[in-house]
Amino acid sequence: MNPHFHIPYAVPTVLLALALVLKAPTFVRAWRDSDIRATILLLGCATAVFVVITPVNIERLNEITGVPNIASPVAYSFLTASGAMGLTMIMRWREEPSPRRDARMLWVYGIYAGIVVALWVTFLLAHMPEPRIYDLDTYYAGTPWIREHILLYLLAHMASSLVAASMLWKWFPEVANRWLKSGVVCLQLGYASGLVYDGAKLAAIGARWAGHDWDGLSTQAAPPFALLQGILIAIGFIVPQAGPFLQKWLRDWREYRRLLPLWRAVRGVSASAARARFGLWTPLDLRLVQRQQHIHDAVRVLSPCFDQELCQSALDAIPATYPEAKRQGLVGAVTLRAAIDSHLSGAPHGESPATRLLANDIHEHMGDISQAMRHQRLVDSIRRRATTTESLDTHAS
Repeated sequence: MNPHFHIPYAVPTVLLALALVLKAPTFVRAWRDSDIRATILLLGCATAVFVVITPVNIERLNEITGVPNIASPVAYSFLTASGAMGLTMIMRWREEPSPRRDARMLWVYGIYAGIVVALWVTFLLAHMPEPRIYDLDTYYAGTPWIREHILLYLLAHMASSLVAASMLWKWFPEVANRWLKSGVVCLQLGYASGLVYDGAKLAAIGARWAGHDWDGLSTQAAPPFALLQGILIAIGFIVPQAGPFLQKWLRDWREYRRLLPLWRAVRGVSASAARARFGLWTPLDLRLVQRQQHIHDAVRVLSPCFDQELCQSALDAIPATYPEAKRQGLVGAVTLRAAIDSHLSGAPHGESPATRLLANDIHEHMGDISQAMRHQRLVDSIRRRATTTESLDTHAS
């Protein structure tokens, strides 16, 4: 069997497993939460479906159990269970907890549990000695009991997909969070793909009953929509959780990189506990806090060395055409450079209300100052001219 044939099955399996892994920490922290447990069960059942229906695993189940086509009730039971869990999950999202909601969910669980039992009963009553990996639905479309077995899972799946897509459609206008909204769109598309899968399968089976061969609809057209449904549902669960995390991570990373020049400039000033080294796997937000804290500590140490007159001269030396953020950054960079030199030479000016005010300004504009420090030649030029009370405009003329 060509191993490349199984790659499409691996995509939804991996994505669903990833969604399960992303939810796992929440489950560990709040396993008593019924919503969290329901989400874990849903993702677990959906992952199990794609693990079982992979052709190589169907063969393995046949060999291990010695029961031809045993993968059918196993996979369809997981599929039915995930359909029920999907419906109740959407109910949990849309509705506040209430006895009415709980009663409706119990009805869904009861109905689909009955369908799972019926799937196993019809399978045990059926006679299908020939193992079928790819075309079980059409090959046994006219066989007593297995015919009912196939119709049960398809109609149950179609009903859950149709109701889920309808509930999501009605709920969509009420969703405000953009990440959750994106997830709802993916889930809607996923359930719609499931309906196409069901339609193709039923059409192929109906054609068999009518004496026609439309098996390609079942074996060729339907499977990609089942895979697409798994992928979209996995993304639908991943996006609302991973999206905000990734957004925050990128924001923290930009700030962490932005503060690098300023951190390098002052890292030899403060010996605070914030300088403790972290390992490679230390969370980025903790490393960012450490970098910010070290800068704050260094500015506090340098505060007595700040020169108010130099600060004003530097501001006068910068062209007024520069953006305000750039002007503030350059003034802060000049002030800090001079303070570091003064600190290292052991000649502080002495702390005063003015120097404390300067320290507050530097805290407020750390990012702009760090950006300015990337342009060392410009900072040095402004410092020299500020020291000699010359502005850049006067020098240019």
